[in-house]
Amino acid sequence: MSDLATRIVGFVSRASKGLRSLRSLRNAQVRLQASTRQAELEGLQFAFYARLTAIIVVSIWLIWLVPWPRDLYYGTYAFGFFLLGYIPYHLRHHRHGEAIKLGFIVLDVALVTAAILVPPPASLGNDWPIQTRLRGQEFLYVLLLLGEAALTYSPRRVLWTGVSILVIWSIGVVTIYSQPDTLRFNDAAAEGVLTSAAALDLSLKPAFVGLTAWYTQLVATSLFTLLITLAVWRSRRTLLNQVEAEFVRADLARYVSPDVAEALASRGGTAFGEPATRPVAVLFADIVGFTKLTETLSPERTFALLRGFQERSCAIVFKHGGTLDKYLGDGFMATFGSIGLQPDAPARALACAFELQQEIERWNRKRSTRGADPLRLSIGIHCGPVTVGNLGGRERIEFTVVGDVVNVASRLEEATREIGGSIIASEDCIRAAGDPEWLTRFQSSRQIQLRGRQQGLLVYIAT
Repeated sequence: MSDLATRIVGFVSRASKGLRSLRSLRNAQVRLQASTRQAELEGLQFAFYARLTAIIVVSIWLIWLVPWPRDLYYGTYAFGFFLLGYIPYHLRHHRHGEAIKLGFIVLDVALVTAAILVPPPASLGNDWPIQTRLRGQEFLYVLLLLGEAALTYSPRRVLWTGVSILVIWSIGVVTIYSQPDTLRFNDAAAEGVLTSAAALDLSLKPAFVGLTAWYTQLVATSLFTLLITLAVWRSRRTLLNQVEAEFVRADLARYVSPDVAEALASRGGTAFGEPATRPVAVLFADIVGFTKLTETLSPERTFALLRGFQERSCAIVFKHGGTLDKYLGDGFMATFGSIGLQPDAPARALACAFELQQEIERWNRKRSTRGADPLRLSIGIHCGPVTVGNLGGRERIEFTVVGDVVNVASRLEEATREIGGSIIASEDCIRAAGDPEWLTRFQSSRQIQLRGRQQGLLVYIAT
């Protein structure tokens, strides 16, 4: 019976872990989708402002090129094109925002095609045959829509835009080609073989429409669509990789120091943590009398107290460019200059120590308002050459520092209980900090004998 109960407990434990893993994976996917969606919205916003810029440029060009009042006719098209861009941009957060955008892409292509192929009224001073609308280079304006779609990180929109251009432009060309008064090469050739001179004369007539230019436009548009779609797809993959890397860095920073996470992410973990010797400042901090302090606290309140201390301490360590090496129960070990060379590492460690004490004092004032006992923090600081690098086995490694400097800093923190100060810094650390002003922050100095060391050590003490 006990064996069965053990199996049941084991099964429930494994199932719980599996559910937590699935929940974590689901949360990660949701975060990734949300960040990707945010990037798409930013791309849509950028595309809208790019469209607005293009409308202004083209409008100025038309005002200069087209005589009055025909420019007012094309200005109406420009305003309509602005509205077709503003409406989906305004509705970008709508739950059907993607479908709305795809629908307005079709309207965009239809409007630009109409502006190119539909002649203005004869009253505006243009009575050329409609076939002449296919003679210019205005088709390039339609291709600008592919460029706008490319700014949104959406291969689907680029592909949809390209297909819309092919279909709608073809409808327009075929409609003009099918006009009764259109002169077609095939019709003229049916009456007999055309000489070169006759073919040239036919092609120069205003009502003539040839299909070669249309075929070229179809091929060019198809190739442009394919190439831009592939480029946007690659850009989107790069975007997703960057977003995933940011999540990995953010998640990794919850388990290791942010500068370690940054170094791992930027170097890919390949060349990080190789053993090296460099000067490093080491800081140990600990809550004095923590065990006695928590004797009357529940486990929940004890953990809340530790979390509050760790959150405040870590923020200050990171503010001064330090690395959180490890938590030590109710204390921690921080290093300065272990990830990369920091010439001012001792000064950073000293500034961090004094700000830690100030933060604990502020926290104590807040705690006193609800009747909680005050906290007392003890800090030891030393600096010198240490070995930095990865330690551990194949399954788990830890970036850390080792050497006599670490032992001295730890014992200086322990010595605060005997000496009575709150911060003890070695003479080496004060001297390496360089600024004589640091001496004024300490009330006294003395020679002490640390456990395990034969020579005495001159230290400075701040109460």
